[in-house]
Amino acid sequence: MSLKRHIPNIVTLLNLLSGCIAIIFAVYGNFIAAAMFVFLGIFFDFFDGLLARKLNVQSPLGIQLDSLADLVTSGVVPGIVMFKLISLTVDAPDYSTYSDSWNSIFHWQGFKMSVLPLIGLFIALASAYRLAKFNLDEDQQSYFKGLPVPANTLVIMSLPLILEYQNSDLMNSIIINKWFLIGLTLLSCYLLNSNIKLFALKFKNYGFRDNSIRYIFLILSVILLVVLQFAAIPLIIALYILLSLLTASKIA
Repeated sequence: MSLKRHIPNIVTLLNLLSGCIAIIFAVYGNFIAAAMFVFLGIFFDFFDGLLARKLNVQSPLGIQLDSLADLVTSGVVPGIVMFKLISLTVDAPDYSTYSDSWNSIFHWQGFKMSVLPLIGLFIALASAYRLAKFNLDEDQQSYFKGLPVPANTLVIMSLPLILEYQNSDLMNSIIINKWFLIGLTLLSCYLLNSNIKLFALKFKNYGFRDNSIRYIFLILSVILLVVLQFAAIPLIIALYILLSLLTASKIA
C-alpha cells in the first residue's frame, strides 16, 4: 500500500527531472533538446494525476509537488527560451563579453546582461502566480480559469521548432521579431492569470452530446497538426481559447 501511494509522486518527480534537464539545454541554446524534455515532462504531468485518481491515492503533498514540478518544466524553461529568443532579436552579445550598448546596465568584471530579453522571464513569474492561485481555487475541478501552464508552454516551445523545421521565411520573420516576442510574452502572462473559463479535457463519459466541444477540438487539432505540423501548436491553443469563449455558458 505504501509503495502504491508513492507511484504518482515518482512520476511527478520525473516531470521535474525532465524540466531540470530542459533548463540545461535551454541555457546553452539547444532549444530542440529542451523542447523534447519539456514535452516529456508534460507527458509525465498528465499521467501523475491520472495515476493518482486511478490508484485512489490523491494527497495534498501530491498537489503541491505537482505544482512545483510544473513551475520548473512549464514555467522556468519557457521563460528561459523566451529570454534567449528575444536576445537573438536584439543581437545581445555573449555574457562573457562587455558592451556599452544602450540596453546593458548590469556589469561586473566583464559580465554583461541585456535588459530587454529579461521580459521573457515574466513567463516564469506569471506561471508561478497562476499555479499558486490554482492550488487555492476549489472551483477548477471540471474547468480551468485562465490558460493552464502546460498549454502556454507548448506555444512558447513551438517557436524554436517552427524556426528549425518549418523553413518558412514568413514565419521566421514573424518569430524573430522582438515586438512579436514581447507581445506574445505579455499576452501569455495575461492569459495565464485571466478569469477566462476554459474547458478541461476530462471525459466523465464518452458520449458525443456531453463532450461535443472536446471531440470537435480534438478532431480540428489533429487536422491542424497534419497540415501545419509545429506551426499548428499556437493555432491549436488559440482554437482552444476561442471554443471555450464560444461555449462559456456551458462550462462549469
